[in-house]
Amino acid sequence: MAFEGLSEKLQGALRKMTGHGKLTEAVVKEGMRDIRMALLEADVNYAVAKDFIKKVTEKCVGQEVLSSLTPAQQVLKIVNDEMTQLMGGTNAKLTWSPSVPTIYMLCGLQGAGKTTMAGKLAGYLTKQGKKPMLAACDIYRPAAIKQLQVVGEQVGVPVFEKGTQDPVKTAKEAIDYARYYGRDVLIIDTAGRLHIDTDLMDELARVKETVKPQEILLVVDAMTGQDAVNVAKAFNDKLEVDGVILTKLDGDTRGGAALSVRAVTGKPIKFSGIGEKLTDIEPFHPDRMASRILGRGDVLTLIDKAVEAFDDKDTEKLARKVKTADLDLEDFLDQMQSMKKMGGIKSMMSMLPGLSGKDIDIDDNAMKKPEAIIRSMTPKERRNPGILNASRRKRIAAGSGTTVQDVNQLINQFEQAKKMMKQMTNIKGRGRMRMRFPGM
Repeated sequence: MAFEGLSEKLQGALRKMTGHGKLTEAVVKEGMRDIRMALLEADVNYAVAKDFIKKVTEKCVGQEVLSSLTPAQQVLKIVNDEMTQLMGGTNAKLTWSPSVPTIYMLCGLQGAGKTTMAGKLAGYLTKQGKKPMLAACDIYRPAAIKQLQVVGEQVGVPVFEKGTQDPVKTAKEAIDYARYYGRDVLIIDTAGRLHIDTDLMDELARVKETVKPQEILLVVDAMTGQDAVNVAKAFNDKLEVDGVILTKLDGDTRGGAALSVRAVTGKPIKFSGIGEKLTDIEPFHPDRMASRILGRGDVLTLIDKAVEAFDDKDTEKLARKVKTADLDLEDFLDQMQSMKKMGGIKSMMSMLPGLSGKDIDIDDNAMKKPEAIIRSMTPKERRNPGILNASRRKRIAAGSGTTVQDVNQLINQFEQAKKMMKQMTNIKGRGRMRMRFPGM
């Protein structure tokens, strides 16, 4: 899980430092040594780690903190604030061109997930009300154009391609095509290499000079740690990139790239890839990421995901049903689908305070069995579980690849949940009556 090792070690160092009755300079310095080791083991750039420790130490040994009645809270706030600043301070949004289309040029090494990220970004912008188009300018990697066409089809975005013709010419023609068909965003997927070479950089420089993109976004694999920072610096020196997109932040990444790339290049991280699905992209918020790393959760991102996943009309309908304890199995199925959109139970719990940054032992596949059971029912059975006699349950078990015991367990759990909801509603109702009629 992303940042798990770094998060545990940082939290351990902070607990050790703030576990004393009174905070002293000696205690602070010992704690800073532990934090520095945690950062270096996470593959954070040495100069970045050194500067971070220096700033935190200077603030922690200040008279205000040492004499405070709550030094633990003060130290945690200082570390959180400095880590937020290290990653950029605030969310860096995309900028827009005054003329159509706004052009974003994606670049990076081969294997960083650039083509998939182009599709993710196109899908994300579509949800924002934009009409993006993808341009296939990677003519060297086998099946690169086909891959872009596949992801484009999956997110409902057209792809402009001209086979193996000069990528510079393809990019230029894509602009005219986008204007003619009313596409207000053009995302150019450029060629990657297994390592940085002169030919790659020269071609990217020619594309940049020809199309004059609004932003050049460097796609970096967060799993590569310190090497990701070196790659970012090399691309930035040649192309002057405008922002970074970190991919594979959901994997076993140590966190070094996320904590170092902004300080080394001076360029903000704008987005992060958090999974394999084309919807697994989110704006990078330094304050929220710092909160996750320090185990304080990320409730704001969880709320954002909930707002996106739950339809207003469906939410109002569910609220009315909860109030009258009139839920059925179709409502249960709808809620499971909404939780999937939010990334699953494991992803949701990882954003809660106290659980962030920890390896949560929850199987997201646990919802597959009840989902299969409900989908094997007829609409009438979902709305009226009371009609599920023995023969119906046997048929449902066979259709869902489960057992009759599994079906019985699901129905029993559902009935218990309904009963509990009804009891809560009755308690609230009696409470209102007592408020109105004190004598009762």
